[in-house]
Amino acid sequence: MKTPKGWRPMTSPVIREPTSRAAVYGRGALDMKGANSATISALLRHISEGSRFERDIIVLTDCDEEAGSFGSKWLAANHWDKLDAGMVLTEGGWFLAQKDKTSPMLITATRQDKVYFNLDLTADGTATHSSKPNPDAAIVTLSRAVAELGSWLAPVHLTAVTREYFTALAKATDDAEFARAIKLMLSAHSQNARERAARVVVSKSSYPWLHQALLRTTHAFVIEDSGYKENVIPSSAHVRINCRGIPGGQKPREFLAQVREMTAPRGIQVTLAAPAGKTEEQYLDELDKSWATAPADIDTPLFRALAGAAGETYPGAVFAPALFEAGTSLAPWRERGIPGYGVYPYVLDNDQLITMHGNNERIYVEALRQGTAFMYRMFSRFLS
Repeated sequence: MKTPKGWRPMTSPVIREPTSRAAVYGRGALDMKGANSATISALLRHISEGSRFERDIIVLTDCDEEAGSFGSKWLAANHWDKLDAGMVLTEGGWFLAQKDKTSPMLITATRQDKVYFNLDLTADGTATHSSKPNPDAAIVTLSRAVAELGSWLAPVHLTAVTREYFTALAKATDDAEFARAIKLMLSAHSQNARERAARVVVSKSSYPWLHQALLRTTHAFVIEDSGYKENVIPSSAHVRINCRGIPGGQKPREFLAQVREMTAPRGIQVTLAAPAGKTEEQYLDELDKSWATAPADIDTPLFRALAGAAGETYPGAVFAPALFEAGTSLAPWRERGIPGYGVYPYVLDNDQLITMHGNNERIYVEALRQGTAFMYRMFSRFLS
């Protein structure tokens, strides 16, 4: 596997747990080699048992689901005949645990992804010799703007999809205070009351980063660059912000306007990172269409199969549709009106969840076995 620039090795061995909590460590163990393993292993078990399905099942493992040139959009443009399907399942819904970190609590299948876009922030200043620090240094100006944005949260927006999710979460949790906070948020009659309740929800959640992301447009600082030599104060500094908007919530163009208004006093230039050949307005129109895309229909054989497998594999948990806080490969099918869903079929605690795309990414072996059983039972609903 070719490792990405900036990748750091695991700081833990491949197996580093008591036998009952043995784990597989490695880049992609959680996202999404584990899900691929569970899916393919489940299908191979059916094949070894001589099973026959009522329809074709296409297994596709692609790359560049969020950032890159050769993902599912490229495949759809060049090889749609190989991808044409009636229903699609990919990564997405999280299987969350109670506060004990092991008991299944909420099993979700995502029916909608957040809207992905990037902003570039640039500060200009006087370039000069580093022996004479100047008050308008670009790096300092940009750093102050980043610090201000880093402590700011976009407004809370609840949609029909996220309301259904949080309603299910309140039902599923065994934490009475957490459930009460969710219900207060869902019943709030003003934006101020909703914001206050949302802060309490996040503070009491065992998955605070996830639930923060499901409530609002998020912005993450991902790439920063400036300067070229240690004795030169550079004339400009740049940072890229990766943003995820809630479909039906705050529009990307509204978020962009907010960021521009906040950073204008410091003279920061804020640019929407539009694809080559597209103007900002053209790209905003395109993002508006993504923002307005309806969630996938859940009255389908595949969604019913996911619900049935959840009930059978995790009988004490609540099952619900959800919004995915990130992006997936589903865009080509959704653009054609084909329903698509997402699951990571194993129960995770927050310590595992936050290793996604990071150091010490891991999946517990027992959870992977359960996830494989979940996928096996889901496929069983399509036996001829």
